[in-house]
Amino acid sequence: MTIHRPGLAEDLPPGEELWARWALLAAVKATTEQEERPSAHRTGHWIDEEGLHWDDAGCTWWIMSRMGEGRFVLYGEDESSGVKWHKPPIDMLAGGPDWLPYAELRDRLDGYELGCVYWYENGAWSRAPYPDGLDDDGLDCGMSDFVDRARLLEELTLRIDDSAAGPGTENLLADAEAHRLDAQLLLERLRSHADGDPLDPPAVARSLDRAGITAQEVRRGL
Repeated sequence: MTIHRPGLAEDLPPGEELWARWALLAAVKATTEQEERPSAHRTGHWIDEEGLHWDDAGCTWWIMSRMGEGRFVLYGEDESSGVKWHKPPIDMLAGGPDWLPYAELRDRLDGYELGCVYWYENGAWSRAPYPDGLDDDGLDCGMSDFVDRARLLEELTLRIDDSAAGPGTENLLADAEAHRLDAQLLLERLRSHADGDPLDPPAVARSLDRAGITAQEVRRGL
């Protein structure tokens, strides 16, 4: 599946599924060193009290936050977005529900930091209307990693060992999407990445606990 330019609400998988895919990738990449850095100095994928993050330390960043049962907000930017500099200005919050984090979003809008905002409730994604002729809002940059399931599986297999008998990476991803991941099984299958990132099961366990995609809380004391 590809994402249109500009993005359409129906390009995105259901909120719970998008959250789970992103959270699983963030978890298998988690390290204590990364956790201890201020958010402004982190890169890659991670989860904290604010929600899920993706930041390439360059021109792309995204945040996805839970806003209550069945509600999510997704916002960020890529340099390809033509929204924030559009003339006349586009109101990215037009039609938004009252539960959006308006203080945070308006602060970022005032600083010209936002490329688009999407929100999810009642089983569907929505966004503000765009004028005809807008080329891009940047949604495909970053979110394509999660919309394309095969692409995500390739990334996950760099961190998960599929050589042992039993459920493999695809099964683990499916269980995560259903929010019933066997955390212990995932922890047992972790492997060090070829780029030398350390194997850090305690950090992975903490990320899984924050994400809430496991069948039960991850065992403490790892």
